[in-house]
Amino acid sequence: MNKILIFFILFASSANISCQNKKTDMGYNKLNSEEKSVIINKGTERPFTGVYNDHDEIGIYKCKQCGASLFKSDTKFDAGCGWPAFEDAIEGAVKQVPDKDGMRTEIICANCNGHLGHVFVGEGFTPTNTRHCVNSISLDFESDVPVSNNSMIYETAIFAAGCFWGVEHHLKLVPGVISTEVGYTGGQTSNPTYQEVCYTNTGHAEAIEVVFDPSKTSFEELAKLFFEIHDPGQVDRQGPDVGSQYRSEVFYTNEKQKEITEQLIEILNQKGYKVVTRLTPAGKFYPAEESHQDYYSKTGSNPYCHFYKKKF
Repeated sequence: MNKILIFFILFASSANISCQNKKTDMGYNKLNSEEKSVIINKGTERPFTGVYNDHDEIGIYKCKQCGASLFKSDTKFDAGCGWPAFEDAIEGAVKQVPDKDGMRTEIICANCNGHLGHVFVGEGFTPTNTRHCVNSISLDFESDVPVSNNSMIYETAIFAAGCFWGVEHHLKLVPGVISTEVGYTGGQTSNPTYQEVCYTNTGHAEAIEVVFDPSKTSFEELAKLFFEIHDPGQVDRQGPDVGSQYRSEVFYTNEKQKEITEQLIEILNQKGYKVVTRLTPAGKFYPAEESHQDYYSKTGSNPYCHFYKKKF
């Protein structure tokens, strides 16, 4: 009698575990053999073959197996290694575990433990000195860029021209500008505060990120206005605001933006204007505190060091 009872207890327990496993697997995407070899068996895809190696759309990179959000596109950079590289992961999305080879650190999805790749530090690629090297095959991508009525994807431009309050005041009024956000970029400190940017050596500039509809305006028009609302000949200052955080700088998101800015600088030089504006590849953009967003709209005041002057 006791043996029969034990049998049924074990059977029920086994069935319960089986049901739990099935429940755990529910919602996971079905993987093909190639995906399993990397995500389940911890393999590595060949370098320069992954779909996300040369990929620069704005959005979120998610786990191929469970769909969990892992990396934001603004942390992705070109490391030249042949695999997608990310400066940082979404908080709590990725776990680090010692690799079986005893030398490297593996990164896995914190939700499903799927293999993603490895993390490396001390290489000097980014201000945080960190590279999450990820297999494309371990990822899915979800675009979070708004799409206009004519299905053209919006574009992004990033400018620094002194106090970001005044720069935003002028650029947000341009027809075709979808949104603006002030923040900090170009430095080495992660998640800086306004106080840190103003009073410590973060290396960041006060900047503005502009999302615009290229069917209604262009980067060239925005860049022209950028040069016309500030003095690009002032080094590490703008009017009464002094410090490297107030420098003139264009953080270009693609080579075309760089070329256009260079052409505009050449035109200004030919017209006799001094230009010390820096050109830098766009990096991680840290949004400023809410109190700094749309500052002049909130306060009803006007810029004190940004005035329009036609130059083109």
